[in-house]
Amino acid sequence: MFYLGMDIAKAKLDCCLLLNEAGDKRKSKVIPNTKAGVSALLEWTAKQGVSAAQLHVVMDATGVYHEQAALALVDAGVMVSIINPAQVKDFGRGLGIRTKTDGVDSVVLAKYGALLKPAAWQPPSVEVRALQALLARRNAVADDLRRELNRQEKSEAIETPELIVQSIAQSIAFLEAELKRLQQAIDDHIDRHPGLKRDMVLLTSIPAVGERVGNNLLAIMHGNRFESAEQVAAYLGLVPVKRQSGSTVLGRARLSKAGPARVRAVLYMAAVIATQYNPHVKALYERLLARGKSKMSAIGAAMRKLVHLCFGVIKSQQPYHPNYPKIA
Repeated sequence: MFYLGMDIAKAKLDCCLLLNEAGDKRKSKVIPNTKAGVSALLEWTAKQGVSAAQLHVVMDATGVYHEQAALALVDAGVMVSIINPAQVKDFGRGLGIRTKTDGVDSVVLAKYGALLKPAAWQPPSVEVRALQALLARRNAVADDLRRELNRQEKSEAIETPELIVQSIAQSIAFLEAELKRLQQAIDDHIDRHPGLKRDMVLLTSIPAVGERVGNNLLAIMHGNRFESAEQVAAYLGLVPVKRQSGSTVLGRARLSKAGPARVRAVLYMAAVIATQYNPHVKALYERLLARGKSKMSAIGAAMRKLVHLCFGVIKSQQPYHPNYPKIA
């Protein structure tokens, strides 16, 4: 297997092909971040004596700009791995690399692949990618609406020209209507796909898991291949990280917060509700408080428990049952 590191930018892809696993023989190429550019890359690697079946491309997740290249490579029969940029950064530091350029980053990615041999990325289905796009657009509109509401609040606190007041009001009305339209589109999309609809019903059978939590976890769990509930919790940044070294560093364990912050925020509100209305989460929360844990620590555990319950109902394909001893 030959490893190729690919640093992603909006317009271009910096590539480094290792011709041996030691990494002392390598070649570099910069291509456009287009399907045509990926085709040109594969022609170039073929000239180096590396077929698509022999190629393992390692790239970092950069917004949405990596998706087109990743899909085109997988369609061509190339093994692709998508790595968390923070992991790549730490790996580069471990190699003693301090320089930060696109070309250097592609070398680090290639060496990461050769040394650690990360698992292959499996692209989500077409319907899941559509759901992810709808959710992303809904979130963007919700952010815009929140900003306009803040502007409206400020305009009421100070003397503001009537034209601006009307403009803000019209913008809010439009964004609220657009938010409803997008949510309806998300609901309709889920209803049109039996697998998504079935799992959405299972997720919302859990007390405190409503539309927002269900939509987000549905997209995450259908868009990734998780083998355990612990993997889902780690992906969402809900795993506690300890800070302890010798007798001088005794930091309190905190959530890693390595995953999507927006989903954690939605889960936080659901966990607060679950501590009152979900039997499993309520029992865990009260048990931790009785042991002297802080409320925030107990809420973090409640968030993890909710994720475990969500993974459990989807894996078992059975709805939530309050008397079931262990779902995840």
